[in-house]
Amino acid sequence: MEQSKKRVSPKKVLAAALAVLLVLVLAGAVAVWAVWGSELRTLASFHKIVERDDAHLDGSVYEMTVHGGYYFDDFLAQGGASTDAELISFITGNLTKGMIDIGFQPPDVACSSFTATLDNGHRIFGRNYDYSKTNTCIVYTNPGNGRHASVSTVDLQFLGLNVDEDITGLMDKITCLAAPYIPFDGMNDAGVSCAIYMTYQGPADSVSTDQNTDKPDITSTTMLRLILDYAGSVEEAVELVSAYDLHDSATSSYHYMVADATGRSAILEWVGDKDATDTDGSVRQLRVTYNDQDPLALDPDWQSVTNFVVVPGYYDNETDMKGRDRYQHIQAQLDAAGGVLPDTASAMDILAQVGRRTWNNDDGNGCTVHSVVYDLTDKTAVWVPNEHYGEAGYELPLSLKQ
Repeated sequence: MEQSKKRVSPKKVLAAALAVLLVLVLAGAVAVWAVWGSELRTLASFHKIVERDDAHLDGSVYEMTVHGGYYFDDFLAQGGASTDAELISFITGNLTKGMIDIGFQPPDVACSSFTATLDNGHRIFGRNYDYSKTNTCIVYTNPGNGRHASVSTVDLQFLGLNVDEDITGLMDKITCLAAPYIPFDGMNDAGVSCAIYMTYQGPADSVSTDQNTDKPDITSTTMLRLILDYAGSVEEAVELVSAYDLHDSATSSYHYMVADATGRSAILEWVGDKDATDTDGSVRQLRVTYNDQDPLALDPDWQSVTNFVVVPGYYDNETDMKGRDRYQHIQAQLDAAGGVLPDTASAMDILAQVGRRTWNNDDGNGCTVHSVVYDLTDKTAVWVPNEHYGEAGYELPLSLKQ
């Protein structure tokens, strides 16, 4: 007699199918995490900390903690980038995995900074970022592998994101993964701080620095990232920067200030000739003006910077020195205090005095996007958006303390 065939239970078939599906889903999740793990954790950390107020020209302020090394070692290993297009190509191919095309907008910024000492002996670095209404992100990084942790400020307008809308969509948030590559000021856990400022070099429109030697290449904001990630002092920052050809963004020209917890500071400038004839960015050379060698500083214990080149003899007349009035006011305030301020609130007050809503500025920037006082000794900071000095909910404490 023929043996009857064994029937398979439909429940068992369904269970097997679900098990296979689960394995496939888990395998897919593992594959996604292997490729996007750090980026997904970074995106999950992105959140708003200050609401926008269009009537006050306030964009929203966000905070983001970056996980992983954001491929910056790979960026340097490939020789950096000599143009924004090359930088965008690298970021698109690595951080956004080819999903998002990023469009950089070069800034036309008019800012102020100074170093000083507090009564408790702490060294500070104060900075105003003057531009136009924008969304801002405070970015924390800790890449490890011998690189420093840092906190920095990023203008999201520079990534081509709409200044009149909040960052809500997934694609806009993925675009923000590029934020570590565009710091405008920051501080690392070694107590080194740095920032970027316009210089308007050349007889007409700004002529960008565009060095062309056999050195590897670095762009304006990635140079700040280089300093924040690798420099343990002003001297180390200068040594790092000296090893690269600088390529400023678009047709803008910039100089940079760097300071550390010892009280050492320096202004980094690239000049080729006098302002009236400084029209070839490829022949410019790095000139470093330390605080104890600055011919314009009233005292070697502090240093300030606005938007003119401090290298002696660069200008034929003082009217070409953009931001000289702000510079002189800051110097006078520091001189009156002997370079020693009671606290960070006093430092913030100096920044408030030269903010957009207070000072009669000679440029078209509409607001002071943010003011920050970095305590290089304590590795903390006070960060204020758009001149909301002393207002509840607007004085944001930042910290790199463990």
